[in-house]
Amino acid sequence: MLEQLLHIDTEILLAINGWHAPWADKLMWIISAKATWIPLYVLLIGLLIWRYRKPAPTAVKWLQRVPACVVMIVVIALAVGAADFIASGILKDLVARPRPTRVPELEGVLHLVNGYRSGQYGFVSSHAANTMACALLFSLIWRNKIATCGLMLWVAANCYSRMYLGVHYPTDILGGLMIGTLTALVGYWVLRRMHSVE
Repeated sequence: MLEQLLHIDTEILLAINGWHAPWADKLMWIISAKATWIPLYVLLIGLLIWRYRKPAPTAVKWLQRVPACVVMIVVIALAVGAADFIASGILKDLVARPRPTRVPELEGVLHLVNGYRSGQYGFVSSHAANTMACALLFSLIWRNKIATCGLMLWVAANCYSRMYLGVHYPTDILGGLMIGTLTALVGYWVLRRMHSVE
């Protein structure tokens, strides 16, 4: 059963990685780069500051004079940091599943972009974990369908790019999405406990 699941995992990866073109190589390379999304992070921070610049009602005495946006930004940063630490600092070395680009049987089969192979291990995807943690927690705070759809498209594009580049199996991505979801929900629970969100 496990061998069959791993086979399906590899087949899906090869299908995604196999649908390549020079323009797609450039696009996926840009999408996968973390620096590409700095303007998005700045926008999200700016939106939080704009809407939540006043202190929120709270029973926590030391937070009564702190703008709600500060608490939200800190909690989002902690959620993303936790997702990244769980994915890259714990699970990758613990599970020690080689990335597709590090599997000898896939040598010459995978389409590599710019010779990119990334690190040794791939489970779980920190790209998937980080983007999901940020997107979901912001969406829970902001409560806007258009913003949520846009952020989920951002998550999907990041996840697809990692498989397109051949550095993650689909299950690596699913694992990362689960970690990101968990840390976002914990972060939202913390914010609710502080009464920083409605």
